[in-house]
Amino acid sequence: MGKTTAIEWTEASWNPWQGCIKVSPGCKNCYMYRQKLRYGQDPKLIARSKTTFYSPLKWTEPRLVFTCSWSDWFIENADEWRDEAWEVIRRTPQHAYQILTKRPERIARHLPAGWSDGWQNVWLGVSIESQEYIDRMDLLCEIPAQVRFVSAEPLLGPLDLGDLLGIDWVITGGESGPKARPMEVEWARSVRDQCVRQGVAFFHKQNGGAKKIAGAWGGRLLDGRTWDDMPTAST
Repeated sequence: MGKTTAIEWTEASWNPWQGCIKVSPGCKNCYMYRQKLRYGQDPKLIARSKTTFYSPLKWTEPRLVFTCSWSDWFIENADEWRDEAWEVIRRTPQHAYQILTKRPERIARHLPAGWSDGWQNVWLGVSIESQEYIDRMDLLCEIPAQVRFVSAEPLLGPLDLGDLLGIDWVITGGESGPKARPMEVEWARSVRDQCVRQGVAFFHKQNGGAKKIAGAWGGRLLDGRTWDDMPTAST
């Protein structure tokens, strides 16, 4: 099977649970909240999925899998289900799971047995929307992992990432949707330049806004080209 999601930097999404609690300004215009409210559902109700929890067990061809795109893998409300979800990941080494969180302070206490230096098929990442939350990257770098990444989306201000030792990949993107807060191109350009100088893979997802250009919100061009670098360590 081919790509099954519109998210540019992955091939599929997996949501063993849905629903989330907002924790910082980057969450303000969350697309999951918009969709849930449109369906008449409570976006703050965290519920285990009855239909998708075991979906990766059915996927035979290797995929890049964005994990918990409608929640947070490390959210406290999912503690009772997470061990079983880790077992799904362990049983599907053909896939690479991209786990992105705004709760890095909870990672160390909720890794699976046998984690050691990290599982080969798990990428750990943190969302950092502004300089105020740069400590999320520091916490991430304390966790052993085969791939560590930073998603600066929605990028809400200038971002000095400092020393990127231990980080394999950085994503930038402007916010999308009817109430999107604008991203200044210089913010994304600065992050790109920091990655280039330090030899870190850089991916620019979108410029953001309420209009799609060539299939992406606000278009994908940054200084006249697309930036699609991926980390080299993968399954």
